[in-house]
Amino acid sequence: MRKVPPVWDDLACRRPGSSAKEGTFQVKATGTRPKIIVSADGRGVVGHAGARLLADVAEVTGLTGACGEALAGLRQRRGVHDPGRVVVDLAVMLADGGEAISDLAVLRDQADLFGPVASDPTAWRLLSGMDSAVLVRLRDARAHAREIAWAQRIEAHGGLPASSAAGRAIPGLVLDLDASIVICHSEKEAATPTWKHTFGYHPLFCFLDNTREALSGLLREGRAGSNTTADHITVLDQALEQIPDRHRHGTPILIRSDSAGCTHGLLAHIRALREDGLDTRFSVGVAITEPIRQAILHAKQHATWVPALDADGEPSDGAEVCELTGLVPDDGYPPGTRFIARRERPHPGAQLSLFDTIEGMRHQVLATDTPPGDPTSGPIQYLEARHRAHARVEDRIRTGKDTGFGRFPSRIFAINQAWLQLALTGIDLLAWTQMLLLDGHLAAAEPKKLRYRLLHVAARLSHSARQTRLRIAETWPWATDLATAFTRLYALPRPTG
Repeated sequence: MRKVPPVWDDLACRRPGSSAKEGTFQVKATGTRPKIIVSADGRGVVGHAGARLLADVAEVTGLTGACGEALAGLRQRRGVHDPGRVVVDLAVMLADGGEAISDLAVLRDQADLFGPVASDPTAWRLLSGMDSAVLVRLRDARAHAREIAWAQRIEAHGGLPASSAAGRAIPGLVLDLDASIVICHSEKEAATPTWKHTFGYHPLFCFLDNTREALSGLLREGRAGSNTTADHITVLDQALEQIPDRHRHGTPILIRSDSAGCTHGLLAHIRALREDGLDTRFSVGVAITEPIRQAILHAKQHATWVPALDADGEPSDGAEVCELTGLVPDDGYPPGTRFIARRERPHPGAQLSLFDTIEGMRHQVLATDTPPGDPTSGPIQYLEARHRAHARVEDRIRTGKDTGFGRFPSRIFAINQAWLQLALTGIDLLAWTQMLLLDGHLAAAEPKKLRYRLLHVAARLSHSARQTRLRIAETWPWATDLATAFTRLYALPRPTG
């Protein structure tokens, strides 16, 4: 039998069973990393120091106070944690990348930086007491804080960020509706099989493309339909309620969706909003049915196809657009609805229907009520590129799943509904931090990059002259960005009254 050589312990650089004292190791220098000696006796050192920025943003926008008033009825006795503060701490934890209530320990165990933070049982009790009426008040608190955040942004920068497409700014506000499946790996109330043959929830969201804020969200069971009109109207109306009055009225509002939003009921609702003084228009995907196929075949022979535009506004190689208005039966659509088709050479991995396979091109169709000759929009190439920018909502949902709503903590559906609202609040805190306090690449960075560069940075706390100073390592590449963000935070105008 072949003799097996002895196994060496790489950390101790010795044979197992040698007489070296257990627990003592001499770390071998590799030549590429400096030798270190590790001890657990540091003082005044804190981690996740940048997350304090999120907590302070909640203070200066009035979110903490508004949540406290909204949840005052859940406070059992004086002297215990304010429910509004607990809600904000949970939202900060989720924005910082936490995934479970137990992750509150990151804040709680650093009281010198974050102050007193509720225990896990206290947080659980608060969530279990948040019924539908409380959630309505919580949404009102978010709307109140949003109005202040927008006013601070306008005063500091002159206006809100603009959404863009094809190298041009889109006038007004752009709302994106979309749903996504959240897989559940255990039995939860209302978690059911989904249309993708998975198991979990099927929430529906509305994001503001201008600022990446999460305006509204509706937690639904997994079997919920993709094109349920009532759910889309509910989420849209809740999103519009989040927009401050001075912006909701008199500002152009474009509402985008994929083909799941192309229902006669939703489009009629969007058109009816104009009677309430809202300048709303829609841009939605259209399922390619047999009448649409016939219209495309007719356009192939008789209509004029023009080059589509890419993200920079330049002609896109291999893609063309054409207007199908008048060729598609418009029964049930609001008057003035236009139909625009796009065809392109299929790229690897493109989803093709039998019609696409036969024709050798991939086809997509959108419906919009932006009138021809509208000076704020332009030709059909721009309208098509404007709609294609709806794909950015997929990034909002992807990063949102890493900011709270990718995992739900409870078997109880009502608690998970409350958790979704906290996740949306955490997403808003990140968006407000970026639009108020950051610039350059950090103002457009995804949450993961913000966490690695700003939020999770370690620092040292020092106390002198009745002041607490947070000292960030001067060699940290983004130390100046974080310090500047705190300086801008302190300079923001505070709400009065």
